[in-house]
Amino acid sequence: MRKIPVTMATQHPDNAGIPPFVSGPFVSTAEEIGECMKCFQELGVHEYMWDWEGKFVDEAVMDRLLSKHHEFFKNNQIGKDVFLTFRIPNIWEEKAQHRLQRAFMNMISAEHAAENYGMHTPPLFEVILPMTTSADQLIQLQKMFSRIAEATENIFDMKSVLKHIELIPLFEEIGIIAHSDEILQKYVDFLQTEYNYKPEYLRVFIARSDPAMNAGLVPTMMTIKEAIAKYHAFGDRNGIEIYPWIGGGSLPFRGAINPENIREVIDEYKGTASVTIQSAFRTDYPIEDVKTAIDLLNLEIPKNRKQYLRVTAEECQQIEKFGQDAGKIFKSTIEEIADTINFVAAKLPSHRERVQHVGLFGYSRGVGKVTLPRAIKFTGALYSLGIPPEFISTGRVLRLAEQEGILPLVKKLYVNLKRDMVHAGKYLNKENLDLFCETNPEWKPIREDIREIEKILNIELGPETDAHYVHRNFTSNIYRRSKMGTDFSSDILEAAKLRKSLG
Repeated sequence: MRKIPVTMATQHPDNAGIPPFVSGPFVSTAEEIGECMKCFQELGVHEYMWDWEGKFVDEAVMDRLLSKHHEFFKNNQIGKDVFLTFRIPNIWEEKAQHRLQRAFMNMISAEHAAENYGMHTPPLFEVILPMTTSADQLIQLQKMFSRIAEATENIFDMKSVLKHIELIPLFEEIGIIAHSDEILQKYVDFLQTEYNYKPEYLRVFIARSDPAMNAGLVPTMMTIKEAIAKYHAFGDRNGIEIYPWIGGGSLPFRGAINPENIREVIDEYKGTASVTIQSAFRTDYPIEDVKTAIDLLNLEIPKNRKQYLRVTAEECQQIEKFGQDAGKIFKSTIEEIADTINFVAAKLPSHRERVQHVGLFGYSRGVGKVTLPRAIKFTGALYSLGIPPEFISTGRVLRLAEQEGILPLVKKLYVNLKRDMVHAGKYLNKENLDLFCETNPEWKPIREDIREIEKILNIELGPETDAHYVHRNFTSNIYRRSKMGTDFSSDILEAAKLRKSLG
C-alpha cells in the first residue's frame, strides 16, 4: 500500500502577508517551483498541488524539480515519499481541453523524466477533478487518458506503466456531496467492467469553501459529516480503503484550518485522511508555529480516520431536508447583497496568475440568481466590511433547527460551531451592519442572525483584543471610504493581515 499524504500545500491565494521566498504577496508562476520546494523541505508537507484549474502553470515542473533539487529527491522520491498532484481543469465548466491535454501529456512525460534521473516511476499518477458532479465525468476522463497514453506509446514508442490514472473527485455542492457515495459506486463499477480492476483505495476530496458559499456554513458542515460516514460505509461494502480529504482555508467560513486551531481541526474532521495547507496558513503565521502545526497534523490525522461520526439513515434524511431549507435562506440573503460583495471583492488583490476565462473574476460562482467572485474574495469582501460570512443565515438556520428539534444533531455534527462563531465574531463590526441596515433593508436579516446566534449559543459577538478593535476600525474606514468614493485598498490589506488571511 502506498503512502497516503496527510498534508497538501495548495496554491489557493488567501495569504495577506508576503511569502518568505518572494518579493511581494503576489506569487508568479515562475516562483511556484520555489514554493513547492519550501513546502517539502522546510515545512514538512507530504504533497503539493500543481494547479491547472483556471491558472497558468510551469509545464516543465518535473524537469525543474529533479534537475535543480536532485539530492533532495534522491532521498524523498516523488510519487513514493512526497507527492506532486495535478488539479486539472474541469472541461464541463471551463473551456480548457487544450490544458487538460497538456496536463495528461505532462504526466506521461514525467514518467520518462524520472527514469532519466534514476528516480521512482511513475512520479505522477493521480489527478484531482474539481467540481465533480457525476461518475460519467470520471469515466470520460479515464478513457481520455487511456487514449492519450496509447497514442503517445504508438507515436513516440514510449512504453509507459500508466495505462490509467487515479482520479480524485472534488465535490463542491452540498446536493452533490450528500449523494457522492453513489457517484463513487458507479465509477468503481466502471473500473471493474472496463479494466477488470478494483482499486485498493480511493481518495475523495470534499470542498469546504464553495458549498458554504452556496448553502451557508451550518448545512455545509452537516452534509460533510454525512458524506464522510457514507464514504466509509461504501468502502466497507466494496472492500476498498477510503481516504476522505478536506479542502479548507484559515477562516471558519472556509474551514478554520490554521496553525492556531490545529487541535480543533483534528477533532472536527475525524474520519478524514488529508487536509489542505493553503497560502495563509503557510504565510500569515510564525514559521515555527506553521511547522509545529503541520507536524501535528501529519501525526494525528491518520489516527482518527476510522473515528468518524456515525450518521443514521433517519439523520441523513433530516440533514438533507434541513440543508435544502437552510440553503434557501442563505441564497435569498446573498442575492440581495451581492452587488456590495462584488464591489468590495473587486478591490481585493490577486495573488496568483489566473486565466481570466469566465467573466471578471475568472471562475465566477453562481449563487441563486447572482454571480459572485470565488470563495477567497467572497469571504475577504465580507470580512472587509466587518460582516463575516459565517453569520449570514446562521442565526435563522439555528432557530429553524431548534424549531424542528434537530439542534442537538447540528451540535453533534458541527463540533466547533460555538468556537467558530466566537472566532468570526472577533471581526464583527456591528456599527457597519447597523449603517447598512439603515440604507438597505436587505441587510436586516443578518442583524437578526447575529441576535439569534448570541441567544441560542449563549455568546456575545464582537472584538476582544486591541488587534480586533483595530481590525474593526479598518472595516469602518472601508465602509466610509467606499461611500466617499475614495480608495480603500490599503485598509483591506491591513485588516487582512490582522485576521491572518485575505479571505
